[in-house]
Amino acid sequence: MNLLLDTQVLLWAASASRRLPDNARALIENPENELVFSAASLWEVAIKNGLGRKEFSADPRLLRRGLLENGYVELPVTGAHAVAVDLLPPIHKDPFDRILVAQAQIEGLTLLTADEIVTRYPGPIRAL
Repeated sequence: MNLLLDTQVLLWAASASRRLPDNARALIENPENELVFSAASLWEVAIKNGLGRKEFSADPRLLRRGLLENGYVELPVTGAHAVAVDLLPPIHKDPFDRILVAQAQIEGLTLLTADEIVTRYPGPIRAL
C-alpha cells in the first residue's frame, strides 16, 4: 500500500512518539508499504513551528532529511493538486489538510490521518 502520512502522523512517526497508535505504527513499519510525505507538510511545519505551535515543534529541514534518509518518498505539490482542491466539499477549513486530501485522490495514495474531520472526505483515507 502507498501511504501518504498527514502532518501530525508524520511528526509522530518521525519522533517515535507514543501518541502514534499501534495500528498506524504497524502500517508504517510494514516494509511492503511505501511511505510518502508531502512538501505541504513541511510547509505546514515551517509555518506553525514559526508561530510557536508546540505540536509542530520540529526543524523542517531536519525533518525532511530524516524522512528521506529513512526511505520516505517526497511528494511535491503540483498545479494539478492545487486546482483539485476546488473539487473538494467544504468539510475542512485547513488548507494543508485539503491539499493532502487532493494529493491522495490524484496520486492514488491512501491518506493516513488522525483527524476525524479529514476522514469525512471521499476517497482513499484511512483513520487511525
